[in-house]
Amino acid sequence: MEWQLASTDLASVRRWLDDHGTIDGLVLEPRSTLKIFDTYFDTDDWRIHRAGFALRIRSEDGKSEATLKSLRSGSAEMADRRELSETLESTQSESIARSTGPVGMRVHAVSGPHPLQPLFEVHTSRQRYAVHAANDETPLGEIALDETVISRPHGQPQTSLQRVEVEALTGAHEPLQTLVKALRSGCSLESASDSKFSQGLKSVGLAPAPPPELAPTAVNASMRIDEVGLANLRRYLSAWDLHEPGARLGDDPEELHDLRVAGRRLDAILRQFRTYLPASLVRIRPTLKKVLRALGAARDLDVALLELDAFNGELSEADQANLEPLKQHLRSERARARAKMLSLLDSSAVQKGLDKLRLGLTQPSGDAEAPGAPALEVVSELIRTRYKKVRKGANGLTPDSPTESYHAVRGRVKKLRYVLESVSVIFGKPANGMVRSLRRWQEKLGVQQDADVAGRRLQALAAVPPKGLPPETLFLMGRLAAHYADRASKARKRHPRAYRKVRGRWKTLKSKLEEITPRVSPLPSSGP
Repeated sequence: MEWQLASTDLASVRRWLDDHGTIDGLVLEPRSTLKIFDTYFDTDDWRIHRAGFALRIRSEDGKSEATLKSLRSGSAEMADRRELSETLESTQSESIARSTGPVGMRVHAVSGPHPLQPLFEVHTSRQRYAVHAANDETPLGEIALDETVISRPHGQPQTSLQRVEVEALTGAHEPLQTLVKALRSGCSLESASDSKFSQGLKSVGLAPAPPPELAPTAVNASMRIDEVGLANLRRYLSAWDLHEPGARLGDDPEELHDLRVAGRRLDAILRQFRTYLPASLVRIRPTLKKVLRALGAARDLDVALLELDAFNGELSEADQANLEPLKQHLRSERARARAKMLSLLDSSAVQKGLDKLRLGLTQPSGDAEAPGAPALEVVSELIRTRYKKVRKGANGLTPDSPTESYHAVRGRVKKLRYVLESVSVIFGKPANGMVRSLRRWQEKLGVQQDADVAGRRLQALAAVPPKGLPPETLFLMGRLAAHYADRASKARKRHPRAYRKVRGRWKTLKSKLEEITPRVSPLPSSGP
C-alpha cells in the first residue's frame, strides 16, 4: 500500500517535512539517503506484462533483489498492489534462472522458453523519513523523496522525474491517510498519473501490446464451411494467447480455466470440422489433447482447493487446523501437476505444434480435402445431429444412473454448445438462447462431476493415506466426502429442469434452422 505523489520541487517538500517533526500524532524521523539502481525486464512477447506484473531487479547497498509488482491497483487513491520480492545472488537476469523463490518460480513459469530482456534502467536517489506513533517506535510507514533518472539499458538518460512516496509498512492505513492529506495540502502535491514503470516504458519508446489477434474471425451466412472453421480457430487461438501467461503464473485459477476453455474449443473445431480443414492443422490435434489432459489435471486440483477453502469456512478453528494437512497435500499435488503442465507447454513438440497452427491460420496451406461446402448447410445438419445425440443420452438418464452416464451427456452437451457458438452470429437469438440454456445445464452437470471427482480422490487418499495425515484429518475427510455427495445429489435433482429448458429452446432453434436451410444428407461421421 503506497501513495505516489508527483513533485516539481523536492527541496520545498524536504523543508516542509523538516519543519513538521510531528503531524497529527505521527513522528517523522530522517533516515539515511539510499542510492538505488533498478533494471526492468520482460520477454520479447511481453509475457510478464500480459500476466499483469512488472519485473524489477534492484541493487541497493550491495544487495540484489528481484520484485514482481502487480500492474493493477485495487484503489484509485493509492497504489494497492500485490508485490513479491526475493534476494538474488546478483543483479544479472541469469540469477533469476537459478532461483526457486516466489519471484523466480513465477518468472520461470510465465516466461517459459523465452529469455528475459532488459527494458530500461532506473537510477534513484531516495531520501527517507520513518513514520511512527509518538508512543511507539514501530514504523507505520516510510516517506521517500525520490529523484529518478530513467535510461535505456546501458545507454543515455531519457527522462527524469521527482516523486514523493508514502508506503504503509503495517495494516494501519488510516493515520497515513491523514499524513498524506497534510502532505498534499502543505506541499501542493497531486497524485502521480503514471507509475515509474509506465514512465520508463514511455521514455524509451516501448509500448507493451497484447498478443496479436489473428484475423479474420468474423463469421457470416455466405461463408464456406472451411472459412467458418478457420475463423473460429483464429478466434480461439487468440484467446489461448491472451490467457496463457496468467495460467502459467498460477495465481488466478480462472486464468487456467479460461486457457483450458480456449484449448477445448480449438480441439472441438479441429474435430467437428476436420473434413473441411487443412490436414496440416488437423494433425496438431493429438498434441493439443495431451496439453488439455495436463491442463485438466492442474485445473481439477485448483477446483479441489477452492472447494476445500469453502468447506474450511464452515469449520471451527480446531477443525480448520486439522484440515491443514489435507490442504498441504493437495497443494503439493497441484505443484506437481503444474510442473508437468509447464514442462509440456515448454516442450518443443507443443511449441512447434502451436507455431504450425498459428502459421497455418495466417497462411492457410489450402490442402483441405473437401473445401467449398456452404457453411449453412453443413452446420445446420451438424447441429441437428449433435442435438439428437444429446437427446438420446439425456432421455436415458434416471435418478439412479451412474455418474459416468451423466458425465457422458455433459460431454455431448459441450460438443453441441461448441458448434452452436461457432455460428451463433448466423442464427441470432434462437442460437444465443440455446447456448445460454446449454451452458447452465452443463454447469449443473459439471457440479455433479466435480463433486464426484473430489469424492473419489478423498476415497483413494483414505484407502492409502499418505504420510502426514493424522486421524483427525482423516475423520474430516469423511465429513468432506459427505459434503461432496450432498452437492452431487442436489445438482442431480436440478438436471431435469435444466434439460426441459434446453428442449424448449430447441423448438425455437429448430424452426430457425428449417427457415434458413433445407434438410441435407447426413454428414460424414465426425468421430467421438
